[in-house]
Amino acid sequence: MFSPHDFIAYLKKQGLWEDFPVPDGVVLFYQRWFLNQVVANETAAGGLQTHPVPPSLLSFHLVTRDAETIGLSGGFGIGAPAAVAVMEELIAVGVDKFIGIGTAGSLQKDLQIGNIVLCDRAIRDEGVSHHYVAPAKYALPSSELTGRLKDELSGLGVAVRMGTTWTIDAPYRETVEELRRYQAEGVLTVDMEAAALASVAAFRGVEFTAAFAVSDSLADLIWDPQFRSMDVAKSLDLLYSGAVAALAS
Repeated sequence: MFSPHDFIAYLKKQGLWEDFPVPDGVVLFYQRWFLNQVVANETAAGGLQTHPVPPSLLSFHLVTRDAETIGLSGGFGIGAPAAVAVMEELIAVGVDKFIGIGTAGSLQKDLQIGNIVLCDRAIRDEGVSHHYVAPAKYALPSSELTGRLKDELSGLGVAVRMGTTWTIDAPYRETVEELRRYQAEGVLTVDMEAAALASVAAFRGVEFTAAFAVSDSLADLIWDPQFRSMDVAKSLDLLYSGAVAALAS
């Protein structure tokens, strides 16, 4: 019926869209507190540009690394529908590389709080991906961009686990039966966005990958939340550094 280009054209007509330099890639943030921390650090370092953006993007900034311009987008909340709307609009203005960084729950007992997991496939247990690509169990991130992110994180001395994530839109409806099944399959984490974003990227012909800091555990079939642990904060910092370097390389 209508496209992201149509929506942007409408916003321009209403005076609600101001053009900004198209970055070489965009880091997507889901934790508002972490984005605020990054913005404060980049501002103090003198390398941040902030641009007026439409309400759906909410917060958008540009940083420069190695002569490349990287966008930082966040503040839109969590979950596949919100993240996909932002990705669609950024694709419409010319962005072709995305890395999502955030937190995820661990399904495996050997994954500890603060461990970093790089996604190589995502189970499509959300609704958005099914509107973009044919039915399948998994969505696949860009292998090239995933490899670059892995190399950058390894260069920072980060021990990275690579594996499958389970993407679900309804965290309060996760069941013990599902957890047991996915544990047995070796699924590492549960998240809310990766499968949808990977599917949209495949449909639109752009690159996307995702990486997580383990922030809570379901491995013992009892929820153990530690979202504001120092280990989580340190791992998110490392993910941000690696993501910006991977997009700038």
